[in-house]
Amino acid sequence: MPYDAVNMPDWQISEEAEKNMPTPDEWQEKLGLTKDELLPMGRLAKLDFLKIIERLKNKPDGKYVEVTAITPTPLGEGKSTTSCGLMEGLGKRGKNVGGALRQPSGGPTMNVKGTAAGGGNSLLIPMTEFSLGLTGDINDIMNAHNLAMVALTSRMQHERNYNDEQLSRLTGMRRLEIDPTRVEMGWIIDYCAQALRNIVIGLGGRTDGFTMQSKFGIAVGSECMAILAVIRDLADLKERLNNITVAFDKSGKPVTTGDLEVGNAMTAFMRNTINPTLMCTAEYNPCLVHAGPFANIAVGQSSIIADRVGLKLFDYQVTESGFAADIGFEKFWNVKCRFSGLKPHVSVLTTTIRALKMHGGGPKVVPGIKMPEEYTKENLGLVEKGCANMIHMIGVIRKAGINPVVCINRFYTDTDAECAVVKKAAEAAGARCAESKHWELGGEGALEFADAVIDACNEENDFKFLYPTEMKLRDRVATIAKEVYGADGVDWSPEAETKAKMLEADPKYADFATMMVKTHLSLSHDPTIKGVPKGWRLPIRDVLIYSGAKFLCPCAGTISLMPGTGSNPAFRRIDVDVKTGKVSGLF
Repeated sequence: MPYDAVNMPDWQISEEAEKNMPTPDEWQEKLGLTKDELLPMGRLAKLDFLKIIERLKNKPDGKYVEVTAITPTPLGEGKSTTSCGLMEGLGKRGKNVGGALRQPSGGPTMNVKGTAAGGGNSLLIPMTEFSLGLTGDINDIMNAHNLAMVALTSRMQHERNYNDEQLSRLTGMRRLEIDPTRVEMGWIIDYCAQALRNIVIGLGGRTDGFTMQSKFGIAVGSECMAILAVIRDLADLKERLNNITVAFDKSGKPVTTGDLEVGNAMTAFMRNTINPTLMCTAEYNPCLVHAGPFANIAVGQSSIIADRVGLKLFDYQVTESGFAADIGFEKFWNVKCRFSGLKPHVSVLTTTIRALKMHGGGPKVVPGIKMPEEYTKENLGLVEKGCANMIHMIGVIRKAGINPVVCINRFYTDTDAECAVVKKAAEAAGARCAESKHWELGGEGALEFADAVIDACNEENDFKFLYPTEMKLRDRVATIAKEVYGADGVDWSPEAETKAKMLEADPKYADFATMMVKTHLSLSHDPTIKGVPKGWRLPIRDVLIYSGAKFLCPCAGTISLMPGTGSNPAFRRIDVDVKTGKVSGLF
């Protein structure tokens, strides 16, 4: 029986479901794993992916299902909930199904959006562990990333304090001549800490470091997290962590983690992150958690490793991409699939009535403030106007040669008439469309949705990339802007264009992926513009170089790599029972 999702908070549903959650030993038997392929960590476990992949290398892959969304409200539209609901629905249909979701960041968890564990009866459990550090991957990434900054700043101090002969004799180091005005990296912390966006470090005397401007980003936006999402094995991780561009020297040459002799130590910190963590839905469908969120400022995909393992273990592997199809699906399509060599069978477009109303001209949605009544009462006019955003996203997915399944992630306040408007618009655009009440009813509420996905997976698609790898960076950005976002063109700042020309002229960047940095709250660069904007151009102000991940990241608009905490954050409601140690208040 599903839990009373309307009246029970998510943490209580998780607490009840955890009472019958399989133990690591039971998971070993259920998934057909050998004893050394499962690495217990308390009541959770990691999977030794290399051993699993090697043992199952000749087994055919299962069906590959990607989950994305329309442009969301600031509260999100339930991609994780939909991913869990689809696993539960497929499980109810007797399918061998699993999935891959991203580990949540402490930023949203302690802010206004929540933990991204799904919700209601489509929830990932155990929720407390998932929300509060899990098996330590993000902590390991923070240590690895910040160690690179320790290496950089201490090197700059010692090069300032010693002459060449002293530097060589006392430290065994050669002079790198790092340009303090061209430091690419900053520090990271896994909170939304706007006070750390722009800082000055090294204040004090000669022994207190090198005085310069610096910055913090959110941990899951680190290049180390991006690398974790795309690596194939430990050797690949080590090579990439030694190739991160930390700064440039005074002649314009990149200074890497390898130059600082810190990449190997970073690998030591991240050695355990390469194995995904095994969790499950509230109905005990297995799900691998690996890599992190924030597809607007990072890759925002569940990892290639998790998908490779899932495709061997399960007949249906459900994988989640961050934010809307213009960002998450575009990166899945043109970056992740290019890196992995995997071909999806179908993409699910998560859609909600409330988001469509917002795109149809509904009142502003503000995190932390109760939604206006327009979003909980029937309004067919707002829904119909807002369907333009959904239709645009259907078109984006179809450009990849995939016919999507639109999932109406139905809230209990949505009406049959509103859902009928959405179905009619989606089907007119050439997509399958299914309602799903997985939040309220779990797998029983997702049967229509699961059937639509099964049917779609049995059809051949013509999957193809948007652009060839030979295309130059500026041409790629123009193609993405026009074909995916609907822009009329691209306007480069002089600094960004100079940088782009330099990168295009250097053959070592020729095979780097194009990883756009853009707001997730609009198809445009302006988060306040909803629906499907017309008559606009995409401004590019910078290009970030992720040379370890092999990404070039054009930055559109004024998006920050460090989000801010709102006025009514979630941490105010989180508590611990001092007698039982149980955590309450997570959502």
